[in-house]
Amino acid sequence: MRCAFCEIPEIKERKICENELAWAFPTNIPITIGHTLVVPKRCVAKLDEITDAEIKAILNLAEKIKIALTKTYNAQGFNVAYNENKFAGQKIPHFHLHIIPRQENDSGIYQYEPRKFIYRPGSREPTSESELKAVALEIQQSL
Repeated sequence: MRCAFCEIPEIKERKICENELAWAFPTNIPITIGHTLVVPKRCVAKLDEITDAEIKAILNLAEKIKIALTKTYNAQGFNVAYNENKFAGQKIPHFHLHIIPRQENDSGIYQYEPRKFIYRPGSREPTSESELKAVALEIQQSL
């Protein structure tokens, strides 16, 4: 199966930052502006396939991204999550950690019932590549 994160040039072009084992980029269907994915460079689907070094690299980038999103978008909190396997909502079989900046009255759901706490209601249309690249640049400037 082909991997969008590994093979689609537009995704690579919106890279925010990277380290030796992981990299981060804005997702194309964000829950809130700045919604970023942190992924291992090695294409593996599940957390239990990731090495300890890769986990550390992913978490280090996640912390950097949270700081940048706080500076860039005045994030007041974060949802940090991942889905594992298609029946849990994982659409691309490459592990990805969602970093979702939150503010009071944003477009995400505030009912912290496990099946509802992340996804915003209503239509979620894909964001244009030019807007995603602009978001990546904004966050890069806060790193």
